[in-house]
Amino acid sequence: MKGDMPEVAAGRILGHEGVGIIEEVGNAVSNFKKGDHVIISCVTSCGKCDYCKKGMYSHCEKGGWILGYMIDGTQAEYTRIPYADNSLYPIPAGSDEEALVMLSDILPTGFECGVLNGQVKPGDTIAIVGAGPVGMAALLTAQFYTPAEIIVIDQDDNRLAVAKTFGATQTINSANENAIEKVMALTNGKGVDTAIEAVGVPQTFELCEEIICAGGHIANIGVHGKSVTLHLEKLWDRNISITTRLVDTVTTPMLLKTVQSKRIQPRKLITHRFKLNQMIEAYDTFEHAAKEKALKVLIEN
Repeated sequence: MKGDMPEVAAGRILGHEGVGIIEEVGNAVSNFKKGDHVIISCVTSCGKCDYCKKGMYSHCEKGGWILGYMIDGTQAEYTRIPYADNSLYPIPAGSDEEALVMLSDILPTGFECGVLNGQVKPGDTIAIVGAGPVGMAALLTAQFYTPAEIIVIDQDDNRLAVAKTFGATQTINSANENAIEKVMALTNGKGVDTAIEAVGVPQTFELCEEIICAGGHIANIGVHGKSVTLHLEKLWDRNISITTRLVDTVTTPMLLKTVQSKRIQPRKLITHRFKLNQMIEAYDTFEHAAKEKALKVLIEN
């Protein structure tokens, strides 16, 4: 919506997340039938190309991130899903389908791009920069690995308060206090073992550069539309790693099990619900997330 993706054609139906009920299947589909309830993966996978065979579905030569980007997406009454056998997940009977919407994108994104790439370990001190839905997903799934401290940094007091209820041990409002100084004070001047960037603007990535400890990991999740300065004059001898990633959704089956067992409860991320004919109101609510105290906005048919 900010113009960071000029490849998106005018008139494109947006959306790459959702759950739904299959209305019709093509001849090549063998794993699903009409009436099945399914999770729609944000990433489309042919299952046959070199990247898919490596588990790198995000770079599928015939798919990848195309829903709502290169082809019409999920914010509509009906959505066509290419390579459905590899790009949909069956929903077990009796499941909380609203909660499972979070498995389309934000939970695997926060987990794979943030927690796994950031190599979060027991006893670590980690910082999550950005307390939006993806940052919150990283917060929820980081706790699989029992880090000792989870510091969440944002400029929205409401989101920081929610982060506390989700397991953050410290929160910092970077609009009101010096985040670098506060993190260094909390870590005895060392910095954090993992810094997860979940915003996608230069300031937040550069903040991660400032607070990472020697030997630490910066895991970028944010979608960046502008250049970021990499301060190698400060980092060249710090033994750090920097990772980038587009979610592959390879962890979706595992995350589905954790949600079904109530180990994590992503339903708590849902703050607003709208019908399709309220789409403009829904977008306006998310655009003014701080004022509306919005996290995840659901749109229902």
